[in-house]
Amino acid sequence: MMTSPPPDSAVKNATHLRGQLGFGTASLGNLYRAIDDETAHATVAAALDAGITHFDTAPHYGQGLSERRVADALLASGKPFILSTKVGRRLVPIDAPVPGTERHGFVDGDPFEPEFDYSYDGVMAAFEDSRKRLKGARVSVLLAHDIGRVTHGDDHARHLKDFLDGGYRAMRALKDQGVIDTIGLGVNEWQICEEILAHADLDVVLLAGRYTLLEQTALDSFLPLCVRRKVSVLAAGPFNSGILTGGDAYNYSPAPEAIRAKVKALKTVCEAHGVSIPAAALQFPLAHPAVTRVVAGMASPAEVAANASLFATVIPPELWDDLKSQGLLRADAVVPEAVA
Repeated sequence: MMTSPPPDSAVKNATHLRGQLGFGTASLGNLYRAIDDETAHATVAAALDAGITHFDTAPHYGQGLSERRVADALLASGKPFILSTKVGRRLVPIDAPVPGTERHGFVDGDPFEPEFDYSYDGVMAAFEDSRKRLKGARVSVLLAHDIGRVTHGDDHARHLKDFLDGGYRAMRALKDQGVIDTIGLGVNEWQICEEILAHADLDVVLLAGRYTLLEQTALDSFLPLCVRRKVSVLAAGPFNSGILTGGDAYNYSPAPEAIRAKVKALKTVCEAHGVSIPAAALQFPLAHPAVTRVVAGMASPAEVAANASLFATVIPPELWDDLKSQGLLRADAVVPEAVA
């Protein structure tokens, strides 16, 4: 039975996804709930079929589980991909936990315990460990993970010194040797990015949750700095941990009342224009000239299909005008252009 070629809109959407929608794979490390290997592999395959080619993982995600699953699925596909992973934690072997155990937000992760290490030797060793788990899948982008004051508190100064004196040099060496293509940070706070950019050159920053439909404080100084320094920004966490998709989590914790109230107001404006709030949330960050890709988490083929559909939703420009006029979106926020 012959099948018809895909419509032009589908072809254009696949091309668009290939460039601008990335797959954050924390869910494949059993973030908050366990999924099986078959579901993980099917989700990666669905993403590739949808035109998504960038997959972002980390040793932290399931204590190595995400890296293993992503590599197995990508290598089995035979399709081209862009892979990013992270350094800053070493995985230390431990006795296998009891099934169903949640550690650091991940259920039934691999039998390792993460320890922060931003030193030269620590970064080199962590990268080599990742390469083994990735089974030959090439890492294009290497990111220093979760450095910053919010994460480390009183230990921030020590970890920052270790990174600037050691870990950053290791990442530069790997890039200079051609082992990887680009280096940067994978963080939840833009302030540490500015702090590091005062001392180092970066190619890319994966910033989770700090430039979204819900909050745009990164506009104050960070995003303009990235434009001047030609640093690409990957806008991760576009749904702010789920609060923008109907959940109650914000920054990985129950959302405070003020956040819930703002989300309700955002939803009201979006629905008045016939647009779902997740569609607006997924598309909004990409309008800024510093942002080259939005990276969203997906845990099943159905979630891949849903995100692809949200990404293709046509959003009337009046929606953005109304959000700004009601003070729900910053007046200086760059918004997507109308589709011709």
